[in-house]
Amino acid sequence: MQLEIYSLTALKGQISVSLEAICDSYSSLLWDIEFYQCGCFEVYIAASPQNVSIFQRGRIVARSDDAQHFGIIESLQLETDTEKGDYLTVTGRFLACLLERRIIYPTITANGSYEDIVRKVLSCNAISAGIRNLPGFSMGTVSGDCWQNTARMQVSYDNILEWLYSLCETIGGSANVRLDGNALKCDLFSGTDRSLLQDENPHIVFSDAYNNLLSFSYAADDAVQKNFAYVLGCCGEGNARKRTTFCSGAEPTYLDRYEVYVDERNTTQEEDVTDAEYLEILKSSGAEHLVQPKTASESAIAAFSTQYQYNKDYFVGDYVTMEQKRFGLIQPRIQLIGMVESFDQNGRSLTPTFKEME
Repeated sequence: MQLEIYSLTALKGQISVSLEAICDSYSSLLWDIEFYQCGCFEVYIAASPQNVSIFQRGRIVARSDDAQHFGIIESLQLETDTEKGDYLTVTGRFLACLLERRIIYPTITANGSYEDIVRKVLSCNAISAGIRNLPGFSMGTVSGDCWQNTARMQVSYDNILEWLYSLCETIGGSANVRLDGNALKCDLFSGTDRSLLQDENPHIVFSDAYNNLLSFSYAADDAVQKNFAYVLGCCGEGNARKRTTFCSGAEPTYLDRYEVYVDERNTTQEEDVTDAEYLEILKSSGAEHLVQPKTASESAIAAFSTQYQYNKDYFVGDYVTMEQKRFGLIQPRIQLIGMVESFDQNGRSLTPTFKEME
């Protein structure tokens, strides 16, 4: 597997991308794909005048076997040692990090599908925004039912990258920016259910019984949970202040109820927004403040399993089944929200991150 290094040049509203070098002699590579946040990478390579000239900040690092994820170099660290040798550490994040350079300005009130809301935010701040445009940036493909669900929301001054991934986590989708020739495409998508709780797709089960689960740890914590929101808006004072509540599904009761207060004093009601529509905006904010019980599940899975191959049979974002039969523990539907691929002198390893679903 080779690394391809490209130069990236902005030319007003467009970009120019050209291949600068191909590298296959690095000491180690970490390739961290995340579903609910921007992924990152690290290249550890022997330092030489040639490598220092190749790996420059602002350049793009791509893998010859990955057409979806492209990293942009953000940090370089050169270390010299007469005994251990000279090494260069190259780090950065994937191209979605470009959205971190913009905030949502001015206030946007949107009503429609989540796809339409994202399109409006990106258009007003990165695509059709004059000198605020991200050169060569546009919307790409959209897949997944979650992006067609509807909402009404008001958002202002949030960092776009943080806002987008927060929205993704709320609705269960994800976003990725990829290089497509001399263009940057922002794709919206969702994971595929491959767990035992469905029969449309082949089942993916990681288990000590199948010898594809090398190690496993699990912890759960209810203390951080918030499942019922009281949301107060901007209009009125005291009891006259506009307010609503929000919960997901049936209203929790008694010891199962974990409440949170959400102050939306800065969420204004515009003249063309009815009271009912304004309350829907407040409900959307309430949904963003709900917190699921905290779970931590760390595992090491077989990188060269004959049963399932990563990025062929399953992908980051998919729902799978995890079981530790020795202790009678099963997680029938758990989401793979991150995967770190590591390449070094010991070969390839996979370190997944899972998130338990309700």
